Amino acid sequence: MFEKLFLLVKNNAGMAVMNNPVIPAGSREAVINEASSSIIEVLKNQMESGHIKDVIKYFQFSGSYNESMVTSMINKFANRINKFYSIDMASAQAAANSLIPAVMKQLVQLSNSKQTEEFALGTMLSQLNGNRADLNGLVNKLMIA
Repeated sequence: MFEKLFLLVKNNAGMAVMNNPVIPAGSREAVINEASSSIIEVLKNQMESGHIKDVIKYFQFSGSYNESMVTSMINKFANRINKFYSIDMASAQAAANSLIPAVMKQLVQLSNSKQTEEFALGTMLSQLNGNRADLNGLVNKLMIA
C-alpha cells in the first residue's frame, strides 16, 4: 500500500513538484516521498489518538468531512520541505496546497471504488496500524453507523 501511495503522489506531482523550478531536480523524488510520509503520518496519528471514526467518515463522505486532517497533511509536508530542502515557506505551502488535496481526493475515490484492494479502507487502515489488527470489520461497522 505504501508503494502504491508513493506512486499515487508521484502521478499527481506534476506542477507541484516535478515541474516546480523551486524544487531542485535531484530532490524531487525525495520530496514526493516526504509528501507520502506526511499523509501516512497524519492518518496514523489520527488512528493512534483515537480518531479512527473521523478517518472513516472522511473517506466515507468523499473527503468533505474533517478538512483539518488534510490541513495537517499540508502543513506537515510544507514544513518538511522547508526544513529539509530549504524551500522557502511560501513556495513550500504552495506546493503542498497543490499536491496534498489532489492526492487525498484521488485516494478517497480509490478507496471507495473497490477496484484496488490495497486502497480499500479497512485494508489501508490495517496496514497503517502495522497489521496488528484487521480493521475491516470495524470499518464496515462504523460506515453503517
